[in-house]
Parts: sequence; C-alpha cells; structure tokens
Amino acid sequence: MKREGKTAIRELNSQTGRDLSSASFLHCIESLLLFISFYVVHVSSMWLQKRVGDTQDDERKLKWNDLQRTLKKGREGKGREENSEPVPNHSRWLPLNQWMRLGSRVQSCEELVFRREAFLSQQCLWLDFKYDHPKSQFAALAQLREQSETPTHTPSHTCAAFAMNLATKLRRNLRRLVILLATFCMVSVLVSAYYLYTGSTQELDLADRAIDSDCASLRALPFRHTEPRTPKPIDPSGKDPVVLVFVESQYSQLGQDIIAILESNQFRYHAEIAPGKGDIPPLTHKGRGRYALVIYENLLKYVGMDAWNRDLLDKYCAEYSVGVIAFHRASENSQPALTLKGFPVTLRTNVALQDCCVNPRSPVLYVTRAEVDRGSLPGEDWTVFQFNHSTYEPVLLAKTRSRENGAAQVLPHGLHATVIQDLGLYDGLQRVLFGHGLSYWLHRLILVDAIAYLTGRKLSRSLERYILVDVDDIFVGKKGTRMNVNDVKALLETQNVLRSYISNFTFNLGFSGKFFHTGTQEEDDGDDLLLKYVDEFWWFPHMWSHMQPHLFHNESSLMEQMILNKDFALEHGIPVDLGYAVAPHHSGVYPVHIQLYEAWKKAWGIRVTSTEEYPHLKPARHRKGFIHNNIMVLPRQTCGLFTHTIFYKEYPGGPKELDRSIRGGELFLTVLLNPISIFMTHLSNYGNDRLGLYTFTNLANFLKCWTNLRLHTLPPLQLAHKYFTLFPEQRDPLWQNPCDDKRHKDIWSKEKTCDTLPKFMVVGPQKTGTTALYLFLIMHPFISSNFPSAKTFEEVQFFNTNNYHKGINWYMEFFPVPSNVSTDFLFEKSANYFPSEDTPKRAAALLPKAKILTLLINPSDRAYSWYQHQRAHEDSAALQFSFYEVISADQLASPELRSLQNRCLIPGLYATHLERWLTFYPPNQLMIIDGQQLRNDPAKVMDEVQRFLGVTPYYNYSQALMFDPQKGFWCQLLEGGRTKCLGKSKGRKYPPMDSESRAVLSRFYRDQNIELSKMLHRLGQPLPAWLREELQKVSQVALAPPTGLQLVG
Repeated sequence: MKREGKTAIRELNSQTGRDLSSASFLHCIESLLLFISFYVVHVSSMWLQKRVGDTQDDERKLKWNDLQRTLKKGREGKGREENSEPVPNHSRWLPLNQWMRLGSRVQSCEELVFRREAFLSQQCLWLDFKYDHPKSQFAALAQLREQSETPTHTPSHTCAAFAMNLATKLRRNLRRLVILLATFCMVSVLVSAYYLYTGSTQELDLADRAIDSDCASLRALPFRHTEPRTPKPIDPSGKDPVVLVFVESQYSQLGQDIIAILESNQFRYHAEIAPGKGDIPPLTHKGRGRYALVIYENLLKYVGMDAWNRDLLDKYCAEYSVGVIAFHRASENSQPALTLKGFPVTLRTNVALQDCCVNPRSPVLYVTRAEVDRGSLPGEDWTVFQFNHSTYEPVLLAKTRSRENGAAQVLPHGLHATVIQDLGLYDGLQRVLFGHGLSYWLHRLILVDAIAYLTGRKLSRSLERYILVDVDDIFVGKKGTRMNVNDVKALLETQNVLRSYISNFTFNLGFSGKFFHTGTQEEDDGDDLLLKYVDEFWWFPHMWSHMQPHLFHNESSLMEQMILNKDFALEHGIPVDLGYAVAPHHSGVYPVHIQLYEAWKKAWGIRVTSTEEYPHLKPARHRKGFIHNNIMVLPRQTCGLFTHTIFYKEYPGGPKELDRSIRGGELFLTVLLNPISIFMTHLSNYGNDRLGLYTFTNLANFLKCWTNLRLHTLPPLQLAHKYFTLFPEQRDPLWQNPCDDKRHKDIWSKEKTCDTLPKFMVVGPQKTGTTALYLFLIMHPFISSNFPSAKTFEEVQFFNTNNYHKGINWYMEFFPVPSNVSTDFLFEKSANYFPSEDTPKRAAALLPKAKILTLLINPSDRAYSWYQHQRAHEDSAALQFSFYEVISADQLASPELRSLQNRCLIPGLYATHLERWLTFYPPNQLMIIDGQQLRNDPAKVMDEVQRFLGVTPYYNYSQALMFDPQKGFWCQLLEGGRTKCLGKSKGRKYPPMDSESRAVLSRFYRDQNIELSKMLHRLGQPLPAWLREELQKVSQVALAPPTGLQLVG
C-alpha cells in the first residue's frame, strides 16, 4: 500500500509540475515566518500586559487568581465534568485574529458542535428518539419543532464563541502559549529540513496518513492531492438514447438489477449476452450511433475482449462520445490482486468494508449528496481500486473492517475507492467502474448519476419529485384500530413538519361515510376532530359502504352508493370538488368496469383516479397511467403499509425490514426512480403505532440527507396533468386479457368471460385474398368469425382505429360465446391490421397466444389492385390520375393524391411490416400464406392452415370447393350442386398494368423483396413463386428508383 501511495504521489507531482523538495523548502520558510510573527506578538503582548497590569484593581487580581485555580483544576482533572463556575470574559485581551492563526485546532471545536448542528438543521436525522415504538414520535416531533424555533448558532459562530472564551483563558497564559508555538516552529523547521533531503520518505508518510484519514478529510488522500481535472464534455447528439447492456446471462442477478434500473427510469435499452469471442452487435446505422451508453455486467469481460472487437468498441465510444459503465463482482476464486490489462488500475478483491462515504467533489454527482453511510457494507466480497494516474477520480470510498470469521484482511485499515470515475485523460474514453453489484443501495443511487453523467443528461430525470400520500378508508376499520384524538393531532402536526421537507404537503383522505362513528368512544371523538380539521386536509370519495364497484352490474346501483357518500360529505362540510376518487381495492378501474367510469363522472365529476393494477401489480416499475373515457388514471405505489401493518414490532419481516425500505430500499427507490409517486396508505396506519407518520417523516428526512431531489405535492388534478405532460406516450391504454392475471380476474365482473376472445386473426394486407380466406375458414364447422359491423361489415377493425378506446368489452361483444371452449375457434379478419404500427403491440397485449395469418402476393400487383379498387369506388384522385401518376407523385402533389399513393405503396413493404409483427409474436405463431397459391389451389392451402391452427376435426376442403369458370375463383359447393362465391366487388377484371409502371414498382420494392427472402429463409418458410420471379429480375433492373417515385407523407 505504501509503495502504491508513493507511486500515486510521484505521478501526481509529475502531472502538476510540483516538486516535493520545493514544497518542503517553502514549508520551512513558512515556519520561520510564523515563529518571527509570534515572537513579535509576544513582545507586544508583554508590553501591553505591563501597561494594563499597572491599572488593574484588587478585584480583577482576585478574579485572575480564581481563574488560575480553575484552569489548574481542569488540567489535573482531565476527563471529569467541566467546572460550572462562570468564567469572566477576557477575550478582548487576546485579539481574535491571533487565535485564528492557531489553524487546525479549530477542527476540534467543529467536532464538538457537529451533532447539535445536524439535529437542529434536521439533516440526516433518524426519528426514533430512543422511544420504544414510533407512536412516541408525536412528542419527539413536538420537541423537534420547539427546538427548531429556538435561535441556534452555526458551527462557525459556535466555534468563534468557543475561540473567544478560550482566547480569554489563554490570555492569562500567553507566555506559555508563545513558548509552545516557538517549540512547534523549531520542530517544524527541523522536520522540513529533514524532508528537504528525504523526499521519498515524505511520500510514504502521505500514503500512511491517507490510510487513517476520515471520510470528511478527502483532501488528505494521495489521489486527492491535486485539483480535479476537467473531463471532456459529453456530446449527447448523433446517437440514439438507448443503452447497450452486456449481461452474463439472461438470468444473472446483477444483469436483472441493471435492467430494472433502466426500466424504472423508462430508458430504452438493448440487452446482449456478453460475447466471449464472438462479434459485438452493430453499433451504427446510416452514420448514426445506435447507443448512448454501454454497460458491462462483468468488468473482466470488457477488459478481456479480443483486440478486434475492443478496437471497434473503443473507436465507436471515442467518435460518438459514448461512456462505459462496468461492474466487478469478486468470487471465492478471485485473485487477491488483479491488474487490469491496458489500464493503470489494480483491483483488490474480497475485501470487507464499512463506513462508505461519497466524494463531494466527484463530477458524477447529480442526484446524490455527499454523506457518510456508517456501518458495515453488505458482504465481504468487495473490490477496491488502486491507481496511479490522474485520470481516475474516486466516487465512493469506504474503510476496511475486520472479517466476521476473523481471517486476516487483505488491506490495512483506511479509505479505499469502491467506485471510480475514469475522466478519459488516459485513453480518451470516460468510464465509471463499480467494485460490487447493486445489492448495496448507494451503488444504485450512484448508477443513476453515472448514467446521467455519461450520457450528457440525455438519460436522466429532473430533480423534481412529486409525492401524494393517500389515506384510504377514513372512518372505516375495526374498533380499536382507528384513529383517536391524539392520533388526529399527530396527523396534523406531522403534516406541518413534512411541509418543511415537501412543499405544499397535504394528506389526501379518502372517506366512506357509512362507517362514521362506528368505533369506540375515543375513536368517535377522533372522527369528530377530523371533521373539525376538515379544511386542513384534502378529501376524496371512496364508496359509501366500501363495496367493490365491479360487483354492481348496473350504473344506477353505483349512482345510489355515490349519492349517499356525497350527501354525507355535504352534511359535514367535506369538499367535493377535488375531481379525484379511488375505488375500494381498485375494483373497476382496471380491468375497466365502464359503469364505474360513467357513474363517477355523473355523481362526482371525477376526472382523475389511480390504481396499482395497470398493467399489473408486479413488478412495480412497470406500472403506468392511461386515459379512458376522459378520466385520467395514474399509477399508484405501495409503501409497505397495509391495513394489517399497524404495529412497529410486528411489521412483516421485523422492524428492520421497514427501516431498510426507507433507508435506501424499495420505498426510497420508488421516489428516486419515479418523478410522480402516489402512495396508498390506510386509516389504521395512522392510529396504533402511527407507522404512516413514522414512515414518511423518516423517508423525507433520508431523501433530504442523501439526495438533491426537490420534493413537492400537488392536488390530484394538477398532478395528473403533470404526469401526462411527462409521459404523453402513456395516454393510450394497452388492454390486456383479464383472465391472464388472477388479481385482475378477481376484480372483474363475473358476468364477463374471456372465452369470447378470438384464437387467431387474419391481418391482411388488403387486396391479397383475405376475403376469400375468410370465406374458406368459416366453412369449417368448428371455426366461427365475429358478428358483422354496421360500418365495416365483416371486419371489426378494433386494434387499428379509435374503436380501441372503447375497451375490450366493446370488442368482445362482437364474438359469440363458444359452445365448446376447447374445440371451437373464434377469429376475426381485418385486412388493415397488417401495415398498422399500433396493431401488433395492441394485439399481442390482449391476445398473446393468438395465431396470426397473413397473405402475400406480388406487391406491385397488390398496389395496382388497390388503385383499381379505388377507381371502382369512385375515388376522386384515382379517377383523375393514372396509376403511373399516382405512384410517381412527389412532395408537391395534393393531399388526396399523396394519400392514395401511400395506400397503394406502403402495405407492400412486406419485410418492414412482418418484422414489426415478429417483434411481438414468436415465429411459430405467424403463418405467411402465398396469396397466388391460395387462388390456384385453395384446398391444399387450407389443409396447411388447419394443421397450423390445430383445429379438429379435419375438414376436407377438396370436397367442399369447386372452381367457378364464370367467376374465375374457387367457390363453396352447396347441396344440389350450387355454389356460393364472393360478391360482385370481388374478382373484378381490369386492364393489365402498363410495363413502365411495373418496372418502376419492381425497382421500388427491390430491397424489400430481398429482405423478405432473407426473413423467409430465417423462418424456414418457402419462397412464394412471385418472390422468386422478382429476385430473378434484380440483375435486370436499375438499382435506383426514378426520381419521382418516393413515399410522401
């Protein structure tokens, strides 16, 4: 360690141009000047003492003798209590500036007042106050409030007063003081002279001094000996805001923890298994960087990359200003000391640590405040970093501690870096390296800051956090568990205290009026006091009888319950204009019970609600908001407090589990990672041991201590507008199958069933034969389609239009209840689904197990068929312009012409649309049908479709279909030899496409057809005949499309 400390100091001295011997010489000169200064002061003081002494009276002499005796007793009785006899103030005899020259001795004074300062400033205060349980905090809070109103002195004022008193005492002993100072100066001169000729010895002394340094003395560390260097600014432009994560496996704990942080912040990411010797994924696309940050779960995998991939990654990071984050997790087999290949860094592994502190001068810090986390760090497998280059800056440091098994520690006691920042001064790349995983809460906090810093704040949230605390079930609860008068007073008092942490903080109380005055006499008095303080809180309605709304099958019954609660509110002066409501157990909010939404709006004018169930309760980081029926639904968070968690000592997992959640655990991370948090609590959490007050007071204090977050509270309606301003993409809901989640099924109407959801879909595209396939499918006795729509005929068109916002109840009404769930197959056909950007995601959310059928014909023929279809329907643009004019229209064309062009060309981009579907559905659920083969040999195709769907019994289409020469199609064979064919609008005959247009379209779809062939090979599906023909033309056509042919929006 000493050798490394010496190397570090030599490196720093060479970087800054400072010479150690020169510093020693200057120190010698300073010591001589200090000695001369105090000698002059001594002479002057002797003259002054003589002049003043001649005029002192007997009383002053008597006080002087008393003071001498007091000081003598103090020296003899060191360690005993300080003499309480008042000492006269003679600070004027020794000027304050002389005392301040004593330099470092003032530090002891600051230490004396440190604890009092921390208490009175409410910084890092853990509010247990040595009481048996949190209920006693009411007295503690009152004590805190009383003391906070008492004028206090800052450490500098207190130290100044202390210095003045001590200066008064030392004035009587000036001669002794001067002698001591003179001795100090002489020793300093000798020491400086000695180090002048033994610079290496001084290096070792600095390294030793660093080992014993406290977290508050970071300047004494060898790697803090110089001023921090300024790294190159991160340029966030030129790359997508996506994180590339290299994990050890898809199940590794650290990898999942990293991804959880990214998902909680709603940052986009791409996860890859860290390559051993394989290639890394493509890093650029069309001259733009794909990733803004690279994270390696395993630091050694990053360092040990093969030269080719490492060079590619380093060049990419340098060119696009991309940083790297990496973690090192030691194991039992790790070497005690590891030197990173190509880096001036040594890793010391399997170290036990304690007392972690944050470097206050680290450039990485954004959310994090510099504090010290006292106590042992979890585990004994920590890695610390040692380095001898100025490019490294410690972010977190900790002291070594003894191992629990008594084994010898690898490193001596002292501070060591557990997280370091590479400023890029060594090789031009900026990095942040962690010496452990994310099981330690402070590492999660620093990871959030590191992501923000290395992406130039591109991937970061603001420091504003909005917190709303809902108190459900007001007036509800068993006798003996409700709030009494003292509890209500404590609630109001704590609300006032919390406003010093959280601006505008107000408890939001949800009431059920039926249960008013149903407790004990003390609890009924508490109800009365709540209503006396009604204007001090915000109020929102629960149900009158706390019934779950999904149990009411008609809107009128719900309205009756709400009107009773509203009448109660008006009778007792409870405000009813907040526009916010919460359903008991979140019933009816999601899955949607449409009767609840309608009744809410009519009875209360509700515009905002919240739930913990969308899209699922767990994991909590996936909770989102949505807007339905003009009511904004916000995500609600839990805080570990439920109706049964009312006693501190009986908290599930023990009291330490609650404290751990507050101090960097789940509750802390909820606020850290969510800009807006609505917490669900209950009436019983504010009676009994008052765990609600305990939790949020300590949470607010911990957040203020450890973060720079600015906490606020807004009324629910304003909060909802703020939320959807931050997350506008969440406005549209994403409906899911209620039967796939047990919690959802429990709060869904029993009158509804998931059996009416389709098992497969025909998604198009248009003009490829989807209507013929639809006809053939419904011929099967065990396959049924949806009921026809008055507007869109046989197509529901749910997932791609505004029909989606009508909800799944509207959708399921289009399907019959199957007589046999296991054998009957429901399906729908909507040809517009195929090119829709929203449909694959929406369909996969509601119908994740559904199978998808799509038909493909030559995209040129499809485009021409659509053009002729629009002419038949007398579309003005199709009638006015030729097909060639439509497909070659430019940006100056009319909106009608551009729209027709897009409808002709965009659906034919088969590869692009299929990739989107394959993003949400696995390949084994997607069947690509050759539309030309369906036209020529439908029986063979339908046999393949039956096998793909798994429908039984087998239906013989060869006996059920007959070719109609007059129609030119295969038709359904009926009894008596009659046929049932498609309508007159199908199978129209129109002039063939002109050769010029076909050549233009072949060039336009060339690249898409090539990509489609690659996709089909990858999926193991045969190439359609038309695709093989188009690929044969590739060498015969020009590579670039004509100037006029381009998609215009």
